[in-house]
Amino acid sequence: MNWTVRPESFAAPEATRLRRDYYAEVASRYWRRPATEAEIDEGLADDPPDELTSPTGEFVVGRYGGVPQSCGGVLLLAGPGSRTAELTRVYVRPAVRGTGGGRALLAALEEAAHGLGATRIVLDTRLDLVEARGLYTACGYDEIPAYNEGPYREIWFGKDLKDVTNPR
Repeated sequence: MNWTVRPESFAAPEATRLRRDYYAEVASRYWRRPATEAEIDEGLADDPPDELTSPTGEFVVGRYGGVPQSCGGVLLLAGPGSRTAELTRVYVRPAVRGTGGGRALLAALEEAAHGLGATRIVLDTRLDLVEARGLYTACGYDEIPAYNEGPYREIWFGKDLKDVTNPR
């Protein structure tokens, strides 16, 4: 089976299901118990749908064998004209991790950031999200100083986009 990753509406039903799965997993890990539907709804209430569209960002959905299995967004940090983009909502369903979906997702997001004019991409994550940290490191992201703060931000990564070979 193959991975395909394409831009999709942040509000599309499949994208929404993936974002709910993403939030359920990260919240459950953080709280060390299953997140409730109400907690997932509350967490998703702050999602930035208008920002994850051109010219400030993009949202993508990855399909494995035609089935939606991953998602992620890229957002210009200072809006149009910014040269730095941030990864957000990067998620691959656990059942398909290890099949190349994370790398395919990051490649599509890096290409999208490059297409938006970014020359650098950054992200924040948590220490307990070991799989994500491993993926970022394996894909050339280096640990960087904090560029933001908040309770769910414990480690930061960055990468220059000079190596993106297929800009839009």
